[in-house]
Amino acid sequence: MSERSIRIAVDIGGTFTDLQVLEARDGSVRAWKTPTTPEDPSIGLLHGVTEAAERFGFALADVGLLLHGTTIATNAVLERKLARGVLLTTAGFEDVLEITRHVRRELYKVDPDPFPCLIERDRRLGVPERMRADGTAELPLDEAALPGLLARLDALGAEAVAVCLLHAYANPAHEQRLKALIQAARPALPVSLSSEISPEIREYERSSTTVLNALLMPVVKAYLDRLEARLGEGGFHPLVFLVQSNGGVCSLRQAAEQPARLLLSGPSGGALAAGRIAQLLGRPNLVAVDMGGTSYDVSVVQDGRVSVVTQGEIDRLPVRLPMVEMRTIGAGGGSIASVDQGGRLTVGPRSAGSRPGPVAYGRGGAEPTVTDANLALGRLDPDYFLGGMMTLDMPATRAAIAAKVGAPLGLAVEPAAQGMLTVVNANLGAAVRLSLFEKGLDPRDFSLLSFGGAGGLHATDVAAEMGIREVIFPREPGTLSAYGILYSDLVQDIARSRVMPAVPASLPAVAALVAELRAEAEAGLARDGVPPERREVAIAADMRYHGQAFELLVPWPEATELPPLLARFHAMHRQRFSYADEQEAVEIVTLRAIATGRLPKPDAAEAAPAARPALKGSRRVFEDGAWRDVPVWDREALPPEDRIIGPAIVEEPFATHWIGRGWTASLGPAGALIARSDA
Repeated sequence: MSERSIRIAVDIGGTFTDLQVLEARDGSVRAWKTPTTPEDPSIGLLHGVTEAAERFGFALADVGLLLHGTTIATNAVLERKLARGVLLTTAGFEDVLEITRHVRRELYKVDPDPFPCLIERDRRLGVPERMRADGTAELPLDEAALPGLLARLDALGAEAVAVCLLHAYANPAHEQRLKALIQAARPALPVSLSSEISPEIREYERSSTTVLNALLMPVVKAYLDRLEARLGEGGFHPLVFLVQSNGGVCSLRQAAEQPARLLLSGPSGGALAAGRIAQLLGRPNLVAVDMGGTSYDVSVVQDGRVSVVTQGEIDRLPVRLPMVEMRTIGAGGGSIASVDQGGRLTVGPRSAGSRPGPVAYGRGGAEPTVTDANLALGRLDPDYFLGGMMTLDMPATRAAIAAKVGAPLGLAVEPAAQGMLTVVNANLGAAVRLSLFEKGLDPRDFSLLSFGGAGGLHATDVAAEMGIREVIFPREPGTLSAYGILYSDLVQDIARSRVMPAVPASLPAVAALVAELRAEAEAGLARDGVPPERREVAIAADMRYHGQAFELLVPWPEATELPPLLARFHAMHRQRFSYADEQEAVEIVTLRAIATGRLPKPDAAEAAPAARPALKGSRRVFEDGAWRDVPVWDREALPPEDRIIGPAIVEEPFATHWIGRGWTASLGPAGALIARSDA
């Protein structure tokens, strides 16, 4: 890798595949976009790399490292394009997956929708065995039952097997033995163990995570096989890492074995970038919003740290794995506007995607989208979309808005398009508000970091609604998730669940578990080829007050000193829930090791302003109820001394920014365009 100077990060979204290309020899960083190919995302990835090589003048053989964020696992779950699986569990516990939790999300609905269950009852088989919560065996594994289990697996046509035995987090011996016996008899059959993917308490969440992992194994392996086959073309042989939900990257081997760790692969890159920008700009508190073609992702950087949670969900299915904390709503540039029978205007969550895309793309789309609304109001230049790579169809866009939104509401095209933006901005503001308020945070203490191809057109309006006084538009915002991926590291999360009181008497047991975690972390990093000087292992603990049913993830750099850990827990609890009781008994539920392998990070060079006028001219824009001439600025030519007074438009090849009335913008550190409210 050191002899090949090109590093490429790829973020495959629902509409576009984004690339960032770093030339290590001079620190130059360049961005590229290409349409996503949903039928096989690896096709779009290779197209994008080839186009970037031609555009920027490097050979495919010069690429030493490819860092890849992918939605293959997410899409497989959402579309239910999963393997045919079987769940093996302790006899008598076959229905845990269907019982779920007795949580009623729709309190006033007479017939609430049931939680999804990915494996039907006749495909959930009981295994004669029983492990106690302390890790001792109450009933040994009955190996004589294996021939019958194998026959059932064959009869059910199993393509993957999930094994989740009772209390396997405390003692995985029965799971490991069962896997060895199955693989000896059926070596081609993928088997996922709960003790490997999610060795933590809570039976339902552990079962759900294990099932998701098992059903994704054949899907992700097939994708990785296709990707590896294509990587050999044209001398293109980079070292490849995939982005995980926790914001780190992993090897292809780990991705194939634990594909559930990829479920938030793409969006986590944006959170990584937000953390890096918080350091570069000296802004420890950022709310990062990524608005692409399909979704709007909100993550929070507080005190310079990206929020991470130990459990998330996808399509109402719990995933008990560490992941970047993120709120996602169906609101992007491709979100479709419609008027229901009651005359209510809605925008999203349905999306036009990349094919056919918005009406403006001219690919057969007939339903108006957010992108169409911005074009109809003059905020987008039809001849300079994606830096001029695509021409937008203004007449078709206006006709679609008039027919689908204007006519049902009795409005002209401009008020109808403005109404679409008002609705979508309210949705965006609600997502930001919830992401901050649920943590007890005040939006006025944060700056808004806006990125994604569509984000810049809405950022100042959303910030004004929230009372946020500063908006940051980073360099290359249309590909910022790929930028975050470009500077990611290898990260492995290892956990051990042991419920114990947070008192000095527990320290010997804690020390033993921490030693196990550190040893496993070091071994994992060594297996991935990370030299000792680039390894870091951090310890954290999931903690709660006695009797609580939820935990907080608390960093524990001291590892075995209780007073700072307890003080940190009480402070976090007070901030999150507005109270803390330092006299209440506290429990440690799970200990975690976050193993990081630091990848080399060449410094990015500062881009000099382009040698052309920064003020491109003006454009007619519908603003504040009337058509007005609004100045249009060239981001790439903008010098630090220029001040942009809103209303104004700032254009760059892969993004357009709307600087609203009452805002003033100028360049700041690291090439960021910073807009501040005049109010």
